[in-house]
Amino acid sequence: MSDTSFIPRVFSGIQPSGGLTLGNYLGAIKRFVSMQDEDYETVYCMVDLHAITVWQDPKALMHNTRELAAGFIASGISPEKSILINQSQVPEHAQLGWIFNCVARMGWMQRMTQFKDKAGKNAQNASLGLFGYPALMAADILVYHATHVPVGEDQKQHLELTRDIATKFNHDFGVDFFPITEPVIEGAATRVMSLRDGSKKMSKSDPSDASRINMTDDADTIAKKIRKAKTDPDALPSEAKGLEDRPEARNLVNIYATLADISVDQVLAEHGGAQFGTFKPALADLAVAKLSPISAEMARLMDDVSEIDKVLARGAEQAREITAPILKKTYEIVGMVGS
Repeated sequence: MSDTSFIPRVFSGIQPSGGLTLGNYLGAIKRFVSMQDEDYETVYCMVDLHAITVWQDPKALMHNTRELAAGFIASGISPEKSILINQSQVPEHAQLGWIFNCVARMGWMQRMTQFKDKAGKNAQNASLGLFGYPALMAADILVYHATHVPVGEDQKQHLELTRDIATKFNHDFGVDFFPITEPVIEGAATRVMSLRDGSKKMSKSDPSDASRINMTDDADTIAKKIRKAKTDPDALPSEAKGLEDRPEARNLVNIYATLADISVDQVLAEHGGAQFGTFKPALADLAVAKLSPISAEMARLMDDVSEIDKVLARGAEQAREITAPILKKTYEIVGMVGS
C-alpha cells in the first residue's frame, strides 16, 4: 500500500475532563468545524479512555463526556458531516493501543514531557495508563489511517511519537500500512492565554473563574469577564510587532482575530490607536455574538441527553466501519490467527 492510497482523513480528540473553555474552542473546536468543509473525512472524539489515566468520578465522567459532545455539536460539528464518537464505544482504539504498546520503546515514553509534568515528583504513584497513553493516542489516530491531525503546540511531541510508531511498525513488518500523519497547526489563537495573566495558558484548573471564559457562560458573564480582563495602559499599536512585549494586549487581539476570522493585522488596522476602554467593549460584543448561541444550545442539549447519546451511538457504528477492517489487517500483519 503506497502513501497515495490513504484517504485524506482528520482525527482529533479532547479529554472530557470537564470545563470546556474559550481556549478549547478557539484552539481546537473552531478549527474542527472548518475542516468539515474541506477535502477531508473528519472524525472527532471525546477521549474518555485517556481521561481515566487519572482518577475520575464515574458520574462526573459521564456528565463531562456528554457536555463535551454538546459543546462539539453546539459549535457546529455536524453528525451529518463528521463522525462524532466517545472513544470507549469503539473498542478498536484500545485493541490497536495494545499492539502499539509492543511497538513503542520505553525510552520513547520516558522522553514525553507531558508525563513528567502530570506525574510530578512522585512518578512511581502515577498510573501505568498515564505513562503509556501516548501509544493509545497513536492508536486513536492510526486506527482510522488518519493523514492529518489538528494539534496544539503542547501535543506536537505526541504526534511525533505517532509518526515514530507508524514508521517502526511499517519497517518491522515490511509493509507500508500506516500513514505518516501530518500535524495541522494554524490560526492566530491556537494558544489562548489567561484573562488575568497573559503569560499563562487559559486553563479550567485556574482557581480564578475570571481567568477564563467557559463555553457554558451566558452572555452577561462573557461580557463582564472581557471588560474586567487584565490589560496595560497603552493604546493598541497599528501593527503586530507592537504587541511583542504586551502579553495581555496580544492575547485579546488574538482572541478578536480568531473570533472574527480575520488576521491580527486586520484587527490592528481597524483598532490601532484605540484605548482598551474602546476595544474591550467591541471584543465583548463580538464574543457574546459568537459564543452565547453556543452556550444556549449546549444547555438545550444537556437538558435531555438522549439526543447526544443517539449521536454518539451512531458515530460509533460509522467509526467501526473504518476501524474494524484496519484492526483486522493489523492483526494479520502481526501474525494473529483470526476467523
